[in-house]
Amino acid sequence: MASTHCQQGAGRLGRNLGVLIATVLVAAGASAQSRTDRAPYKDPSLPLEQRVQDLLGRMTLEEKIAQITAVWNKKNDLLDAQGKFNPEAATRLYPAGIGHFTRPSDRQGVGSPFKTPFLDERETVELINAIQRHTIRNTRLGIPVLFHEEGLHGYQARGATHFPQSIALASSWDPALLERVFTVVAREIRARGSHLVLAPVVDVARDPRWGRIEETYGEDPYLVSTLGVAAVQGFQGKTLPLGKDRVFATLKHMTGHGQPESGTNVGPANISERVLREVFFPPFQAAVAANAQAVMASYNEIDGVPSHVNRWLLQDILRGEMGFKGAVVSDYFAIKELIDVHHTTTDPIAAAVRALKAGVASDLPNGESYVLLPKALAEGRIQQADIDKAVADMLRLKFLAGLFEAPYADVKYAQKITDNAEARALALEAARKSVVLLKNDGVLPLRADGLKTLAVIGPNAARVELGGYSNVPRRVVTLLDGIKAKLGQRVNIVSAEGVRLTEKGDWYEDEVIRTKREDNLERIEEAVKVAQGADAIVLAIGGSSALHREAWAKNHLGDSLTLGLTGEQNELAEAMFALGKPVIVVLINGQPLSIPSVVEKADGVIEAWYLGQEGGTALADILFGDVNPGGKLPVTIARDIGQLPFFYNQKPSAHRGYHFGSKEPLFPFGFGLSYTTFELGEPKLSSARIRVGDTVKVSVDVRNTGRLQGDEVVQLYVRDVASSITRPVKELKAFRRVTLPHGAATTVEFTLAREAFAYWNEEMKYMIEPGEFSIMTGPNSVDLKSATLTITE
Repeated sequence: MASTHCQQGAGRLGRNLGVLIATVLVAAGASAQSRTDRAPYKDPSLPLEQRVQDLLGRMTLEEKIAQITAVWNKKNDLLDAQGKFNPEAATRLYPAGIGHFTRPSDRQGVGSPFKTPFLDERETVELINAIQRHTIRNTRLGIPVLFHEEGLHGYQARGATHFPQSIALASSWDPALLERVFTVVAREIRARGSHLVLAPVVDVARDPRWGRIEETYGEDPYLVSTLGVAAVQGFQGKTLPLGKDRVFATLKHMTGHGQPESGTNVGPANISERVLREVFFPPFQAAVAANAQAVMASYNEIDGVPSHVNRWLLQDILRGEMGFKGAVVSDYFAIKELIDVHHTTTDPIAAAVRALKAGVASDLPNGESYVLLPKALAEGRIQQADIDKAVADMLRLKFLAGLFEAPYADVKYAQKITDNAEARALALEAARKSVVLLKNDGVLPLRADGLKTLAVIGPNAARVELGGYSNVPRRVVTLLDGIKAKLGQRVNIVSAEGVRLTEKGDWYEDEVIRTKREDNLERIEEAVKVAQGADAIVLAIGGSSALHREAWAKNHLGDSLTLGLTGEQNELAEAMFALGKPVIVVLINGQPLSIPSVVEKADGVIEAWYLGQEGGTALADILFGDVNPGGKLPVTIARDIGQLPFFYNQKPSAHRGYHFGSKEPLFPFGFGLSYTTFELGEPKLSSARIRVGDTVKVSVDVRNTGRLQGDEVVQLYVRDVASSITRPVKELKAFRRVTLPHGAATTVEFTLAREAFAYWNEEMKYMIEPGEFSIMTGPNSVDLKSATLTITE
C-alpha cells in the first residue's frame, strides 16, 4: 500500500512538473512574442530595407536556412490522420519555422489531379491559414510563410478558371486582354492565400519540336516582351507593395530555354551572346523594367555553364545590366541536377555553394540542396554574407506582399470570386480572340439554315485539352458541346471519335500508351459511316498534352521527332476528304503542325490551340459566324521539319533553298484571316530623315472593305538595309489590334524610338548605326508595304 501511494505521488509530481515546464515555456514564448511585437521589422511604417535588416539581424542560422528552403515532398508529414495541419508535427520537424511552402493546393505524391483531385478553395485556405497561424504564433520571430502556386494560363488548382494556353493567348496579339486575364488569375490565387506565382513564361520559342512551346508567347522577342509585361502587370499590378488581389510574378526561365539542342527540353542552348542579347534577353529586360520581383533560372546550360550557377547571367546581366532587384528562385530540383544531369560536380554541397554564389536565393521545391549550407559555412566554403543576401531577397518579397500585416485568406471570398461569372465571361472572350483562321475557301462561316446534318468528327471533338499546368475546372465546354448548344434542334448533329490518340497517360503521368492501329482503323470506318450522310464535316484533330508536353525527366518525355499528326489522324482526314463533303479542320494542339497535305485538301482550317474551359463555345461562335476570327500566329509554321530552325526574323544568308522542296513556310509569322477584308495603306513617316536618337512617327490607314465587323492586327517591321553586323531581314517593332465595323476606317499611329533601330555592334555595345532603314507595315510578316527612313549622325 505504501508503495502504491509512493507511485501515485511520483505520478502527481511528474504531471505537476510537466505543467510547470509547459507554463514556463508558454510564458517565455509570450515574453519573446511581446518583445518582437515591438520590433522594427513588425512596423509597416518603416522603410522596407530597415525592416529587412532588422529582422535579418535577429535571426539564427537555422531560421535563415528555413527562409531559403521550402516544403513540398514532405508536406504530408505535417498532416494528421484526417488530413488536417498538425502543429505538433510542424514544431518537431521545422522548429526554426517554414520559410516557403510549395503549391499548397496539390496533394503531393498522388500524381494527376484528373485522377485524384487537388484541394478545393476551403481546404486550401484552411491549410494555408493553419500553417500561417502556427508559424506566426509559435515560432520565435513569427515570420509568415511564403506560398507559391502555378498560374501559366489560370490558377493550376481545382475549380479555378482555366483560360487559353499561353500560345493561344499570344495569338490574340492583345496585351490589354492578357493584363485582364492575369488580373483574374492573380485574384483567384491570392484569394486562397498564396502570394507568388511561377509564371509567366517569357522564353522566346524557336523550335516547335520542344514540348513547352505551348507555354510561350511565340518566336518574336518584341511580341513576347509586350505580352510578358502585360502578364506581369496583370499579376502584380503596376505599383508595390502588392495590392490585396495581386501576386508576385516569376519570370521563366532565364534563359535560352526555348531553343534547346535537338528540340529536347533541358538540352544545351548553343546560343551566342549576340543572339542572347538580341532575342532571349529582351523579354526579361522588359519585364524587369515592369517591376517583376522574381526570376526562375533555367534548367539548361549556355556555353557549358548551367544557368543556376551562371554568375554572368544572373549577376552581370540580370542584376547588373537589367537592374533586377528581386529574388532568383531555382527551378524544381535544378540545383541537384548540377550533379545528376549536368555532371558539373559530384558533391551536393559544392552544387549548393555554386548556386548560392551565383545568386539563386531559394532552393525549390524542397530545399534539399540548401539545407547543406550550414556545413558549407562551417567549412569556410561560403561566408555568412552569402546566406544573408539570399535570405534578404526572400524577406523583401514577404514585406512587399504585406504578409506581416495580412497573412490570412478568407474562405468565403475565395469561393465567391473563383470562376465567377466575370471570370467565365473573360475566359470566353479570350478564347474567341485567340482563334486563328488559316484557310477559308468560302465554306466559313457555316449557315445553320443550310445544314440538315452536321458531322463533328475527330479525337478532339468531344474532349477538352487544356494544355500543360492545368487542373480540373468547374466546367469545360467541348467543341461538340458548343456546337450542340449553338444549334439546338435546328440541325441533326452526328459525331464519332475517328481516332483515339492514347489509351493511357496525361500531362502528369510518366507512361503514355498510344492506341493500337487496328483499333483506330475500326474507328475510322465508323466515322465514315457516321459522316457520309452529313452536309458538312467539322474535323477536330491535332494533339494532346500527353503527347506534347514538358519533358521533365527521362521517364517523362514530351518533345517531338516530327511536326506531323500523331497516330492515324492523317488517314482519318483522308477518309473525310474522300466523302466529297465540305471539311473544316479545327486544329486543337499545343505544337505548330506541319501538315501541308491536310491544309491543301481542307475547305477551311482553324488553329484553335488549347482554348481553355470555354473553348467549345468560342469555336461554335466562330464556325457559325457569331464571332469573326481575328487572331494571328505568334510563330512560323514550317512546311516540313527539315526546314528547322525556321523563324521569320532570320538572317539574310538563311534559307537559300532545298532540292525538290519549298523554302517557304506553311504559314508565316503574324498570319491570320478574317471573314471580312481589310485594306492597309502604305506606312507614312513623320519625317523621312532623322538624327540618331530621335523618334519617328509612322501612320497606317486601315479600312474594313468587307461586309462584317472584324479585327485586324496592324504589324510594323524594321529592317536595317546595310549594317556592319548582320541583322535580321525584318524585326517586329510595333503592332496594334483594331476593331472596325464594315466600311469603317481608322489611322493607326506608332512612335519608333531608339530601341527600334539599335543593335549590338562588333564590340557588343548597344548603338544605332546611321544609314537607311526599311519601315514595313502590313497584316502579317509577308504581305508588307514599305517606306524608307534615313538616320544620320
